Formats: sequence, C-alpha cells, structure tokens
Amino acid sequence: MDVRDLELGELLAAAEAAPPGESVDVIAHDLRKRFGAESVSFLFVDLLGQRLLRLSAPAEEERAGPAEQIDLPDSVYDTVLRSQRQHVTSDGQGGRCVISPVTNRGDCIGVLEVTLQYADDAVLGQISAAAHALAYIIVTDRRFTDLYHAGRRTTRTSLAAEIQHQLLPSASCCEAPQFTLAAGLVPADDIGGDTYDYTLDRDTLHLSITDAMGHDTDSALLATLVTSALRGARRTGCDPVHQALSAHEALLTHSRGLATGQLLCVRLDTGTCELVNAGHPWPLRHREGAAETEEVKLAVNLPFGVAAPTSYQLQELQLHPGDRLVLLTDGMQERAAAALDLPALVHDTRTSHPREAVRALTTSVLNACRGDLKDDATVLILDWHGPAPRGERESVPVQVRRGTTAARLGRSAP
Repeated sequence: MDVRDLELGELLAAAEAAPPGESVDVIAHDLRKRFGAESVSFLFVDLLGQRLLRLSAPAEEERAGPAEQIDLPDSVYDTVLRSQRQHVTSDGQGGRCVISPVTNRGDCIGVLEVTLQYADDAVLGQISAAAHALAYIIVTDRRFTDLYHAGRRTTRTSLAAEIQHQLLPSASCCEAPQFTLAAGLVPADDIGGDTYDYTLDRDTLHLSITDAMGHDTDSALLATLVTSALRGARRTGCDPVHQALSAHEALLTHSRGLATGQLLCVRLDTGTCELVNAGHPWPLRHREGAAETEEVKLAVNLPFGVAAPTSYQLQELQLHPGDRLVLLTDGMQERAAAALDLPALVHDTRTSHPREAVRALTTSVLNACRGDLKDDATVLILDWHGPAPRGERESVPVQVRRGTTAARLGRSAP
C-alpha cells in the first residue's frame, strides 16, 4: 500500500470521527502534523458568487476569530477558482502561501489556503490532495450541519429566495466522461420563480429548466410544485412526456398558476436527447466548427397548468461530440438586455469551460440591465463530449415524434 493511501485513509477516518462542523480543523491538524503548516483556512463562495467567507482553523492554543468576508472578483482566489490550478506565492515573511481549489466533480466549493515555511513539489502535491479530500468531506458533512449553508449567505436572504435556493441541485456544475454541465441563476430583487435541475443515472442524464409565473413567494411556491412533481415522476422512471404531464396535473390540481419548462433526457451511450418544450424559450446550440450559434427551433407546447385541452410532444435531438447546448429562461432575454446578442456571446465563449461561460452570460445580462433585473435570469450549459470518436455520426435534425404524444388533457382547473 502506498503511504499516501494510508494517510488519506487516516484523514477520512479522522474527519468521520470529528463533529461535521470541524472538517477544516481535521485538515489543518493533518497539514500541521505532516508539513508544519503555520495557518490553514478554507474560503468558500457565497450564493451570489461575489464573496468568499474565510473559515480559519486555529492552532490548539489559539481561539478562532470572526469570519472574514473577501470580495471574490479579480482576486487571487478568483484566479484559482477560474483556472482550477494551485497558486503559490511568498507570504511576505520568508514562507510560502499555497492556495488550492476545493472542487468536487467540477463544482467549485472554495479554496484551501495554507502558509508554511517550505513547500517542494511533493508537498504541493500533498496539499492539492488534501484540498481534494476536503471537497469530499464538506460535501458529506454539510448534510449534517448548517455551517456551510449559513456561511454562504453573506447578504440577507428573503423567504422566496430561500425556497428557490433549496429547489436547486446542491452543485451547480458536474463533470463526467461524456459531458460537462454548469448552471447559474441570477435572481431578480422580486424572485421570479426560475429553477434548474439535473441528475445522472447509469445510462441517462436528466436535465430541466423551468420558469414559474409571478414573483416573490407565490412564484417560489409554484416552482416548488413544479420541481417536486418533475422529480417525483423522474424518480419513478417516467420519460419527459410523463414528467411534463405530472407537473401539469400538479398545477391544475392546486390552482397555483402557470409555468414554462424544458425537460431533457440524454442517452449517454448515443447522445440522443429526448425532450419536451412546454412554452419555453428555444435553446441555443453551438456545433464545433460552425460559423455561428443557432437557435434549436423546437415545437412549442402549452405551459404547465393551462386549463385547456393540450398535449406534450416528445421530440428528439441528436447531440454530436463538441456540441454546446444552452438552455435559458426569458429573464436572459429581458427587454433591458435587448441589445445583448446572446448567440454571439455563446459563440465568443465557446472555448470556455461551461462554468465560466455561464458566468459570462449571466454577468453580461446583469450589466445590460444595470443590476436591476425585473425577472430571474437562468442559464444551463451542456457540453457533449460524446461516447464515440468525432465524425462517426451523421447529422440528425430535430424531430417531433408524433406517435409518442401524451394523451390530450381536457380537464379544467377546480
């Protein structure tokens, strides 16, 4: 057994033995014992992605000080998170300051900052490994403590915003051999009911993006109904049509209003995507080598909750290796941002990691609206890497599969 495997095993055992709020202390103790680290802290990103909160691990004879808030944009920590590369510099006192990304499957949780007197390549490698282990420890421990959830709220969170945040996946980014995805949601001052969701099983990637009508707690409660209905149907093995049907019935039953959405199921072995479009804006697609980004012109069914005879069509879209698919809500096309050319921006950021492209898109919309969003702006980007070498598949257009249309719904709202 490699000695590093033994050290990792001891580290994970120590983390499990400690209270869930002391993950950083466990890592700090390990780094002090092995490398004489002088200070260790974990800095994690707030909900808006604008600030970091420093969680320090004091030595045994020290007392923890108040948590420090640090502006993230244009900082060295921002550089580390964007590049996902370790940064080493002088601490100003003859020692070294090492900043390592704390990331789990592409989801940037924060950074680990360590100061010590000596750090060769072997030590730097071990600090990177400790940061990677910390990511897994935090993902596990935050199920049992509010420490990390509370710390991400650097500004006051309204009830509607709290509801909305709890509806989102715990990670906004996911990397796998077949794909990389990332999503971002910039809430309006008066929450507009946007959500996104994804999950991965053995052979399928499930995606959804929804926009509940209205604002504040009304839209947040409506979004709760939609998201819960979609997840419940998905977890029983339903295809996008029956997921859509479930959301539609939930809104009719509870007379809560309307919501638009797109539901996608991507086969990991083929890149074939089955989808339903319930009154939602068309997605954008950039195909590798193409001169421009194009809209994917799907058939549009009525939104969920419309009290009128309607049906949902199962459509098919073939993804090619190198494709980038961009799902968005109408907040990304807000009137104040009408001058912003989203397809051109998607094209310009085509070589960026989806995480950075999401950030560029949402920031551009926010800036175009001068920080005053009238509706939530949400974007989800999927990069399809493909299970097979490039060039093996022929181009397949969007198709409406008429034979798999759901039963017509003639029910009126109660």
